[in-house]
Amino acid sequence: MIKDSFEQLYLKFRRNYCKNLFLCNSNNEEGLSAIESYCSEVIYLLKSPTIQEFSKFINISGPNATYRINNLIEKGYVKKIVSKEDKREYHLEVTEKFLDSYGANDNYQQNIIKKINEDFTKDEIILLDKLIQKIVSYDL
Repeated sequence: MIKDSFEQLYLKFRRNYCKNLFLCNSNNEEGLSAIESYCSEVIYLLKSPTIQEFSKFINISGPNATYRINNLIEKGYVKKIVSKEDKREYHLEVTEKFLDSYGANDNYQQNIIKKINEDFTKDEIILLDKLIQKIVSYDL
């Protein structure tokens, strides 16, 4: 039961993400391919990774990662920041342009939160929040 329910919740978020991914990019000449969108999202989720951390996470070679990153930089979705610890190394960060397109998924989440606040009791919301925090804390 929990497995099916959790999968349904996960798939609902993924469906919305995919819908917005292609919707946002289809209306823009500088739009990202699906691979570029995935790469930029990985950079966002890893919170300022180095190029090496990025390439290792998505399991591609350094030169391939550099090629993909340069395309994202050229399109204005990612920027390189010189490392404070090692001036030879760069950290990757997404730009406002990425965050603007990524915001479409935030609207979906805000609508879900609004619906939860309307349909759930205060105690149910507190319990749900505690359960989600517990799940998020799993480091698997």
